[in-house]
Amino acid sequence: MRRLILVCMACVTLATTSPAASAANLFDADAWQSLTADRRASKTGDIITILVYENSSASNSADTSTNTSFALNGKVSTLYAGNNMAQIGAGDNYGGKGKIERTGRLLAQISATVVDVLPNGDLIVAGNQNIDVNGEITKIHLKGRVRPVDIAQNNAVQSNRLADAQIEYAGEGFITDRSRPGLIPRFLAWLGLW
Repeated sequence: MRRLILVCMACVTLATTSPAASAANLFDADAWQSLTADRRASKTGDIITILVYENSSASNSADTSTNTSFALNGKVSTLYAGNNMAQIGAGDNYGGKGKIERTGRLLAQISATVVDVLPNGDLIVAGNQNIDVNGEITKIHLKGRVRPVDIAQNNAVQSNRLADAQIEYAGEGFITDRSRPGLIPRFLAWLGLW
């Protein structure tokens, strides 16, 4: 019985001298999510999937046509030579046509990181992707601002929902180098002769 009293007294002494745990230390309002909520990017360091689907086309055409003519007629009558006529004419016709067409298409899926959260809740995202296939390196760089409401349930957002989007697509390698014009055509183009 004495032992039981000593154990109880030790427990009471321990309980009164140790600091109490506070529930406020366990709850973080910024990180709280419901157990049934979808896991979407919301703070710095979170990862979000950007579905890049960019399709652009531009067309411009011009058609110029001019037609000018000038004529001078004269008639001279003499008693001995009869009726003589002289005629002078000049004219100019010009026709020119030009057409420019450009089409671009980019399909990619990039995982980007939230680098900043703006005061209004918008997320600044940025991501890079490097793909090397047989020495041909394709680099995609993406940066933009996305509203949390535009993020789908699968934590993905389409690139056409990015504000201030900067999407860069570049390639390096043997095939890319061979597709560029050589030194002489570039020099002639710089002179305006090509």
